[in-house]
Amino acid sequence: MSGTFTRRRFIAVAAAVAGGSALARSGLAASTLHTWRGVAFGAEASIRLAHPDGVEARRLLDACVAEIARLERIFSLYREDSAVNRLNADGRLELPPLELVELLGRAAAVSEASGGAFDVTVQPLWLRYAAHFAAPAADPAGPDLTDVLPLVDWRAVRVEPTGIALARAGMAVTLNGIAQGYVTDRVAALLRAHGMDHVLIDLGETRALGAHPDGRPWRVGLADPGDPDRIAEQVPLADMALATSGGYGTRFEASGRHNHLIDPRSGICAPADRSVSVVAPDATTADAASTALSLLPFDEIRPVLLRLGATAAYVVGPQGAVLVGAQATPRATPR
Repeated sequence: MSGTFTRRRFIAVAAAVAGGSALARSGLAASTLHTWRGVAFGAEASIRLAHPDGVEARRLLDACVAEIARLERIFSLYREDSAVNRLNADGRLELPPLELVELLGRAAAVSEASGGAFDVTVQPLWLRYAAHFAAPAADPAGPDLTDVLPLVDWRAVRVEPTGIALARAGMAVTLNGIAQGYVTDRVAALLRAHGMDHVLIDLGETRALGAHPDGRPWRVGLADPGDPDRIAEQVPLADMALATSGGYGTRFEASGRHNHLIDPRSGICAPADRSVSVVAPDATTADAASTALSLLPFDEIRPVLLRLGATAAYVVGPQGAVLVGAQATPRATPR
């Protein structure tokens, strides 16, 4: 929609600003920190790595881009020929890619831990909202979801190495709440295998390998949901991942009451004035957890963080940012 942003773009912009400031403070020669900027899963993306050899750095960045493209051919809803789109079209996918089998297994574990707040079969709800508000004179109350809600059930996805099947006609899968994190982790693994330990990857979800070359943590900005051009909080990141979800990201209509973060259990959308950012050891966990926690009451966040093995969540809303640790008492963060 014109004039709207995705949650990925917020993190990309904020991370670039924060990282650029750190580089300026460090006094490092610009040639030691190499950057790729492009598009992944339909949104802005970047990889920044420190390397003394510019030619080798470019070779590594090219390998990362090739890996992103390979995985997009499996997971992306933006590609008509992707494995996910073929599964949705036919209701079954024979001999699926190993990565798809693995990721659907990870997704099922998050669905279980979050009581169904995370559910890859939410796609029919998204399609119904999109079609409703694309129509002229759409009812501002939103679409009728009566016939669509029964199609949403993560337990109705049968996953085997030999085939994946959707149990009900009309079901469809989206991995947009977890695939970006998974691809981020795969890129991180590729770079780690080549000895890289000063890297910041932002493919919609952010992962840091080691610290910034100046020895300090990378700093990633969290957008203010009420004013997405403003950074509400800066989070230090070293050898950890961070992902953000917020109802302000993509709105079906101007008020934001109806947005892309849809509760798969009820069809109700997340508040547009709140975001949840999760810090976790890997981006797959952070990505899926941020999606799920955005749809849960505040008092349920910490138990789910603990079950998922995440470290902390930053809940940003009209009153500022609140830090919720997996095993700590929630506290307000300094403004």
